[in-house]
Amino acid sequence: MKNIMTIIRRELGSTFTSAVAYVFLVIFLALVGFFTFMIGGFFLRNEADLSSFFFWFPWLFILLVPAVGMRQWAEERRQGTLELLFTMPVSVTEAVLGKFLAGWIFLGIALALTCPIVFTVCYLGDPDAGPVVTGYAGSFLLAGAYLAISGMTSAFTRNQIVSFITSTVLCLLLVLIGFPPVTDLLLKWGAPAGVLDFSADLSVFYHFTGMQRGVFDLRDIVYFLSLMVLALAVTGIALKNRRG
Repeated sequence: MKNIMTIIRRELGSTFTSAVAYVFLVIFLALVGFFTFMIGGFFLRNEADLSSFFFWFPWLFILLVPAVGMRQWAEERRQGTLELLFTMPVSVTEAVLGKFLAGWIFLGIALALTCPIVFTVCYLGDPDAGPVVTGYAGSFLLAGAYLAISGMTSAFTRNQIVSFITSTVLCLLLVLIGFPPVTDLLLKWGAPAGVLDFSADLSVFYHFTGMQRGVFDLRDIVYFLSLMVLALAVTGIALKNRRG
């Protein structure tokens, strides 16, 4: 645990000493506000809820989270510091967890900075606290799943752009596979009900939507955690093979 905490402090320190982190936060908050109030028509809906706020996270995270995770290992390989890291008394598992948790904490900070939107809704009305809590929890888990996938693609290449594009495509597929227009199209083509249920079970959109509406289902949490564990395991295997 000591090694993991050391890596987390190192990663967060390097993140917040770079202007890129602050540019990311500004862009993220600007996009969230724009999609919530302008595209989502928050004031036109005349309802004191955050559905138009949480709805956009699966789509915004597709581009923003890979921008955070693409450099986790690709940058280490490009600079030649990955081999140096492996010479230190740190296991591959500790390195993977440390880098992932540092990125996840950074994304959690970005989510926490959106609280003024919640305060705005509370000022204008009396929203139900349940969907707000589960919506933020689902958003945090969703960000972690995307980040784990981005770190996995970063472990296979030294090119950050390749990592970004690959992880973006993978995250997009995980959304579209359960997106209602896509499932309706599959149903129109005569896909069996079992195929539709399977595609929904694989989709982050399906599991996130339930939490967005205030439904606390253990299966949704297990789904996101399973995605993280799987992606982190693949990352660890890829790095161990390179270390070997």
